[in-house]
Amino acid sequence: MPDKETEPCPEHRHRLIDPIEFRRVLGHFATGVAIVTSRHADGRPCGLTVNALCSVSLHPLLILVCVERDADSHACIGAAGAYAVNVLGEQRGENLSRRFATWGVDDKFRGVAYREEMTGAPVLDDALAWMDCRVVETHAGGDHTIFIGEVAAADAREGTPLVYYRGGYGRFIP
Repeated sequence: MPDKETEPCPEHRHRLIDPIEFRRVLGHFATGVAIVTSRHADGRPCGLTVNALCSVSLHPLLILVCVERDADSHACIGAAGAYAVNVLGEQRGENLSRRFATWGVDDKFRGVAYREEMTGAPVLDDALAWMDCRVVETHAGGDHTIFIGEVAAADAREGTPLVYYRGGYGRFIP
């Protein structure tokens, strides 16, 4: 006999949500915007825009990012075993977010100032906050890979974050 608390009611058991509708619904959850960066084996930087980012643990310090398996930076992050999360501020963040969200661009880093911290992953000078991480676990999550990273170094500065809501950019004013 099915557990009534965990089993869906019979009329909902076969109802699937269309992926476009699912994205519309999830769009009502406001998120910050970040660029995840890493390095190819030959030293070239790679990166992409994400909003699937989450704190996992304080002991040890762990965060996760979810990266679509077809993304142009997916293999780069996996092979490097390290990544930096660069949280974007509203001042220059939208332009950076759009640039790094575009697939197939040869040099997303052209004209973007960055440096290395602990892992060698690029840390963007314009980041409102950043976390430099070593990959400690990966998990398949549908069409994404969940990269769990242990934070090796991090910092933040004063500023206003870039926010993404219902398909558009905005800002948060405390």
